[in-house]
Amino acid sequence: MDFLSREAVVQNLKDAGCCAAVIDAFMACYDEKQEGKELALLEKHRACLLERVHKEEGRISCLDYLIYQIKKQ
Repeated sequence: MDFLSREAVVQNLKDAGCCAAVIDAFMACYDEKQEGKELALLEKHRACLLERVHKEEGRISCLDYLIYQIKKQ
């Protein structure tokens, strides 16, 4: 990741919602040039975010159904 400064990488991880522990683990891998471990950490965080999105989509669907039922009356 030569194209991004260390600070830019940390900021990107923060912007992505990574906690301090994930950022520290990622940066340790970054410093050791362990790309496979970096990717594993990012993919794990992405999966967690996607799971949250799906949960929120379910909640939105519940609200949409309730809105639909109220308007239908």
